[in-house]
Amino acid sequence: MKLYFHPMSGNSRRALLVATHLGVPLERIVVDLTAGEQRGLPHLARNPNAHVPVLEDDGLVLWESRAIMQYLADKTPGQTLLPTDLRGRADVTRWLFWCAQHMAPANTVLVYQNFVKPLMGRGAPDPVEVARGEALVAQYAPILDAHLAGKTWVSHDRVTLADYSLASSFALAGPARLPIADYANLRAWLGRVQELDAWQRTAPPAPPARATAQS
Repeated sequence: MKLYFHPMSGNSRRALLVATHLGVPLERIVVDLTAGEQRGLPHLARNPNAHVPVLEDDGLVLWESRAIMQYLADKTPGQTLLPTDLRGRADVTRWLFWCAQHMAPANTVLVYQNFVKPLMGRGAPDPVEVARGEALVAQYAPILDAHLAGKTWVSHDRVTLADYSLASSFALAGPARLPIADYANLRAWLGRVQELDAWQRTAPPAPPARATAQS
């Protein structure tokens, strides 16, 4: 089984977290996003969207990080990351979709403006876009924070795909300057995820000095 990924990609982190948690062996192949390899013909043949990650497994070529998460879980006997009962699975899936539609896109605006642009030498953050990203985070982070009140994990009484999906979107909270200081439940939950073995074993290399200087 092969995973085409980039170590700084939050989407890639989702797949890596699940594979690591479940002990699924992967051949990891880095797609150099900084060099534009994702737009080259070999990678476009794997994913016409020019994104990572992409999973290859015995003829299956699968893109979209949350689809990969579900596939790895379904493929692993005895796993507990994705419930098998109808309602339990629906609850986890609800949070995967909410993450994809709302929380992750909100965070991505600030990840790009405050982290990726300085890292890639694409100029200073656009204040209009930063304000838009901050407004989106302010719209959606309170929903997650309120949901987590009195809870250890997002769904059920254990770690699920919902936790790994959402936490990956906050992986660059520091250098991206995500405005989450006021959300105590969210920050406590994120701290719990960051203590997990799978999270620590999938930590990307430290960002270059130019990026950290912006944090």
